Order: sequence, then structure tokens, then C-alpha cells
Amino acid sequence: MTGFARADGGLDGFSWAWELKSVNSKALDIRLRLAPGFDHLEPQLRQSLGARLKRGAVSATLSVQHAAGTGGIRVNREALAQILSLVEELAGRKTIAPPRLDGLLALRGVLEAADEAESPERRERVSQAVLASWEAALSRLVEMRLAEGARLAAVLDERLGEIATLARAAEASAGAQPPALKARLRTLIETLLETSTGLSEERLAQEAALIVARADVREELDRLKAHLAAAADLMREGVAIGRRFDFLCQEFNREANTLCSKSGDVELTRTGLALKAAIEQLREQVQNIE
Repeated sequence: MTGFARADGGLDGFSWAWELKSVNSKALDIRLRLAPGFDHLEPQLRQSLGARLKRGAVSATLSVQHAAGTGGIRVNREALAQILSLVEELAGRKTIAPPRLDGLLALRGVLEAADEAESPERRERVSQAVLASWEAALSRLVEMRLAEGARLAAVLDERLGEIATLARAAEASAGAQPPALKARLRTLIETLLETSTGLSEERLAQEAALIVARADVREELDRLKAHLAAAADLMREGVAIGRRFDFLCQEFNREANTLCSKSGDVELTRTGLALKAAIEQLREQVQNIE
């Protein structure tokens, strides 16, 4: 199912934005793009998303900005000590003026921005705030997918109603009635007797049984009714039904194919083809649901 959500936040000199996008997929495919320094959140993010969604290709992007100068300035004492040690070493070899403080501070690496995010306390605060924004964005994405699902439910009901109507039309067609089946059986047996000589009664009975099995579509119609009842149960259940509904569409299609292959009646064949078209339209919509 498709959807988009965004959530912004800020804390301790940090500002961030989550963007979540979802498109159709047979399984749950999660792709995360996290800002540097926030990779440690990935296990929690995947667990949270997997608990809320069961199907779809979901991409999530976290962009983070750190306000300049919010952490102040600090002296890199280790670098400064190395420079002073080097100055003392060189002073014994040549006569040089002692270094000035402003000159030392101007050396690269002596002064640097103090990033308070390195402290465990601040990192934990920011991480928890980022996770809270993630949950807000994920909830909005779920709401959008639920709204789309509600719209799709009406479409699925319409398609299932069409399939039910066509199944009733197939059952009522002349080609599916016992008299028509008997007439077709009689014709086929007569043709069999004319073209084959020396058939034993046992062989003739076997051939007749095969003809009856190949001509009778009532079994396929009964299974179509059972599949329609199963589809109605799934619609009432309404939670994580996409994969099961997809499998049910395959069963619908199998019965429609068999009905068409067995049909010896133009009207019944036409109804079977209409059934196949309606089932394919149903299957296309089922791909969009979780």
C-alpha cells in the first residue's frame, strides 16, 4: 500500500526530519537511510516498523542538522602538549623566540568546536527525541495506509459482487444444467461408439465416466462459492490479509480456467471468460492491500 509521512523535531542544538514512503510489495521490504551518528537506532526502527506493518516496500530517511557554535570552543590539550614538547626540543638546537599564546591557539587542531553530543547523556536525549519523531511519522504513515485500505475495501466488495453474479449466471446457464449435460454425454458416447469398435462394457463405462467428469462444471461452481465465502471472511477480518487474499485469487482463477476448459456451451464459455477478467481485476487490487 502507498503512503507518505513526515515528522520534524529539534533538541539541544539538533534539528531533524523524518520522511517515510511506502509503495506496494508482496513482502515487507525496509530501507533506512540514517544521518551519520544515528546508525545505532536501526534495530529499534526495524522492530518498530515490523510491528506496525506487514507488507510493502518502505523507505525511511533521517536528515539531521547541528546548529553551528552550539557546543562552544575547547582546547585540544593533547595536541597542545605535543606542540609544546616539540617547541622545547627545537629550543635546545636553535635560538628561537618563545611561542606566543595567540600563535599556539591559531595552530590547526589546537582549538576545536566542543560537540556536546559526544556526552552519553546528551546523545541519549537526542536519540530518544528522534525515536519519538519516528513514531509520530510512522503513525501518520499507518493512518494514510488505513485510509487507502478503506477506499480499496469498497472496490474489493464491488469486484467480489461481480464474481458472485457471474458465478450465479454460470450456474443458471443452459450448458450447466443436467439436461444439457445428459445431451452432451449422449452425443459424445455416440461419437465414441461410431469411431471405436470392439469396446468392452468396462472400457465404455470408463470413457463415459471421463466424459461426465470433463463436462460437469458443478464442482467448479461449488468451489467458486466456497472461495467467495472465504473472501467475505477475510474482508471481515481486515488485518494482514493481503497474502492470503492473493492466494485466494489464484484459487479463483484456477476454477475459472477449469470451467472454461470444460465448457461445451458458448454462453457458459462467455461467462467463464468474464469471470477470468473480473478475477484478474480483483487480483490487481489485492496487490495493494496489506
